[in-house]
Amino acid sequence: MRGKFTIGLISFCFLLFASTSAFAQQKTVIKGTVTAINGEPLENVSVQLRGTKIGALTDSQGVYEIKNISSGNYTIRISALGHTSKEKKIIVSGEPEIVENFILTTNTEELEEVFIKGGINKYNKSESPYVSKMQIKNLENSQVYSVVTKSLMRDQLVINQDEALKNVPGLYQLWAATGKVGDGGSYFASRGFVTQSLLRDGIAGKITNSVDAANLERIESIKGPSATLFGSILTSYGGLINRVTKKPTETFRGDISYQSGSYGLNRLSADLNTPLNDDKTALLRINAAYNDANTFQDYGKNRSYFAAPSFSYKINDKVTISIDAELSTVNSSSPAFTYIPYGQTPNSINLYSAKEIARDWKRSFTGGEFMMNTKTTNIFAQAHYQINENWKSQTIFSSSANQSDGPQAWFYLLGNNKMSRNAWNMVGKDNIIEFQQNFNGQTQLFGMKHQLLFGGDILRSETNSSLGYLSGDPNNPFKTDYDIVDYTAANANYYNFNPNNIEPLFVNGYQYRTITSLTTYSVYAADVINITDQLILSAALRFDHYKNNGTYDPSTNINSGAFSQNAFSPKFGLVYQIIKDKVSVFGNYQNSFKNMGYLFANVNGNPELKQFDPEKANQFEAGFKLNVLDNKLSANLSYYNIEVKDIVRAGQVVNTNVQDGNQTSKGFELEVTTNPISGLNLIFGYAYNNSKLNNANADVNGLRPETAGPENLINYWISYSLPTSKLRGLGFGIGGNYGSETFVYNRNPTGSGNPADVEAFVLPSYSIVNATLYYDQPKYRLTLKADNLTDELYFNGYTTVNVQAPRTFMGSITYKF
Repeated sequence: MRGKFTIGLISFCFLLFASTSAFAQQKTVIKGTVTAINGEPLENVSVQLRGTKIGALTDSQGVYEIKNISSGNYTIRISALGHTSKEKKIIVSGEPEIVENFILTTNTEELEEVFIKGGINKYNKSESPYVSKMQIKNLENSQVYSVVTKSLMRDQLVINQDEALKNVPGLYQLWAATGKVGDGGSYFASRGFVTQSLLRDGIAGKITNSVDAANLERIESIKGPSATLFGSILTSYGGLINRVTKKPTETFRGDISYQSGSYGLNRLSADLNTPLNDDKTALLRINAAYNDANTFQDYGKNRSYFAAPSFSYKINDKVTISIDAELSTVNSSSPAFTYIPYGQTPNSINLYSAKEIARDWKRSFTGGEFMMNTKTTNIFAQAHYQINENWKSQTIFSSSANQSDGPQAWFYLLGNNKMSRNAWNMVGKDNIIEFQQNFNGQTQLFGMKHQLLFGGDILRSETNSSLGYLSGDPNNPFKTDYDIVDYTAANANYYNFNPNNIEPLFVNGYQYRTITSLTTYSVYAADVINITDQLILSAALRFDHYKNNGTYDPSTNINSGAFSQNAFSPKFGLVYQIIKDKVSVFGNYQNSFKNMGYLFANVNGNPELKQFDPEKANQFEAGFKLNVLDNKLSANLSYYNIEVKDIVRAGQVVNTNVQDGNQTSKGFELEVTTNPISGLNLIFGYAYNNSKLNNANADVNGLRPETAGPENLINYWISYSLPTSKLRGLGFGIGGNYGSETFVYNRNPTGSGNPADVEAFVLPSYSIVNATLYYDQPKYRLTLKADNLTDELYFNGYTTVNVQAPRTFMGSITYKF
């Protein structure tokens, strides 16, 4: 099947190439940026050559580009609702490009008209300098990515990243952040594989607790194996999540918001931006938030402090430096996940679905707050240098430091309406340091435009963590269970499971401490080639040297598992614009890998340590993208096929491994954003995923992985601002999510291969509806929000049962200055 697809794609490319002639003569490109007087880029601004039908719209960075302009005299006209139009005369005389930048001032009368007419396709923000580490339009990019915009987060009254990511087609939250060092951040399934939010503005930016939305400009979900440009440490085979943060601008402005809602929610957030000198070369922006709320259960709360200062300084016309920080302190109750005990099966506990658990989910079954304290100190520094008209340099440094301390509680289902209550104590810290250097440029070679990237990075990750187990059983040093309760009845010892009773047990319990560190050294290069104005080829390659320093146990003074390994990761893409800047078809090949160390293998019938090769994932994808009707309709549809090879699995000889496992993940994704009539904005996403383990361990062979999430996911959101002058600024939104059932347990315990022997425990399908009502004015904004309007009982998780919140309400008031 894949061979036929590849041959067909190559044939298609050849026919396109053969039917397209080379450039007949040198034409001029007119390009530049359009910004507001405060320095913010203006999106969807009309840039026209007056008296002609030639023009373009600015992208999310305020950039426009008009190609293939013949010699002559022209007048550029810039127009946007809410801003005064501008015109400028230019002379085109055959030069490769002309750069003209514009600054627009606000027009009060037109601003009133914006409120009356309801604006534009405000949820569509397709362009990104991070996806390919260069500025490429969405329709020119062979990779698929989704963007959650600031406008969408504002209309949905989003307060954290996890809420915002529900708008990404095919992205499913497996579990929420726990705060535990090493793996405490939220987990998601993307295209059948587990991923996390580990990047900020294209570089390492790990946070082990819930990511506050106060500093988010937008969130990008980049789909498929992406190790070529981003490495394997921060990405997964299903893709990556990149947080794009707010940056300082040249005008003093800001806002302050207060939110209150169900279960004692109180939240205060602020955004302050100001220039620090008269010539506006030194700029400062500070985003901050305080959040305090209980959970919907009888015990559980969250209190957090977050601050994100951002400073930039323009040394001269060529050099700009910036330094940003993310500082947070979170005290929160760790989610009390419910598990099927290791070694048990659904048959042994007579439960096959989360809905069969006859538990009142508003009961926490804890007698106090098991609080995890998490602190984050992330620092980011950048230097941008414009080498010449065609080349620029970007130097980036990031340090992401997290530490956590506190007990965590969870439950094991035991059957007969019983469950054990468990806890351990977690203390640790981790740090990721990354240095990255990029050179971007463009040139003409053999009559074709090349956009080039040369870069490299060094990433070092260190984790120092300690797990404390309960004392009391010398024969079981890894004891975690405190007691067993009936979750359907009254419990006289209900409140006994609390931190005051648990913490003394850690004193004499077993302490398991590990120290791990690894370093990667990488170089990469990419080239995007405009063979013609409509046919674009791209290629990239990464070389990665991985050095794992092993795991150190201070109690034994032994370091084990150290190894080093090299890997190459290629990437190719093809785009053909059927209608220039409106409709394109694309195909891509993407790659990623996972480094494997020394494991026991079968050598002449005996276990012997052997270093295994890197595990590899390859994706083939094809689809189309469109942006038509003056940006009122944007969509992309793609089909992907990911195959993971060289998976390490258990061998036939006891305690040995073989590297011949395989996993396939295929499916399609659809995403649409549209503004069909004035004031009405819609987004819709649908994703189907079929994942399967092949040639795997006997108990999972031929089955869907428990980490893959639902096969079917739907997300949608509809907002409408009333187009009436007396009620301008009044609007409402409604939307939600659907997910088909997903597996917590999907195994064949006998290893027979007979489908009749498969045992499964599922989280049932769900359909959630949310709504907002808002009144937005130039100086203030009022918002009301309701989540889970139908009060549906639903769950998420993998290997766990994680109950989600019932119906909740929230109100917000924002003052703008």
